[in-house]
Amino acid sequence: MLTLTDQKEITWFAACDTADVPTNGGVCVQYGDTQIALFHFSRRGEWYATQNECPHRKQMALSRGMIGTQQDEPKVACPFHKKTFSLVTGECLTGDVCSIKVYPVKVEGEVIFIGIEA
Repeated sequence: MLTLTDQKEITWFAACDTADVPTNGGVCVQYGDTQIALFHFSRRGEWYATQNECPHRKQMALSRGMIGTQQDEPKVACPFHKKTFSLVTGECLTGDVCSIKVYPVKVEGEVIFIGIEA
C-alpha cells in the first residue's frame, strides 16, 4: 500500500518533440548532467525512458540500442554488449544482476515530457 510518505515528487521536463525521435528507435536527451535514453516503441504506441549508460562497461549507448519484446515485455538491447533490459522495470533480462533506471514519460500534443524525481 502506498502512503503519503512513500510518494515521490516528480519534476516533468520537456525533452523534445515527438518528431525528434525515430520510429521504433531512440535518442539521447540531456537533463542537467544526466543522459536519458528516450524510446518510441511505435509498434506498441508507447514511449519509454531509461538511463543512457549501460551498466556493463559504463558506456553511454542505450539510446542507440535495438528495441523489441521478450515474452511481450518491451526491452532494449545494448548495441555493444547485447545485454537486454526491460523498458518497464529496468531489470536485466539476460540473467545479470544489474539493472537500469527507468523514468516516467508522458506526451502532451507533440511534446514529450520525462519525469525526474525531485
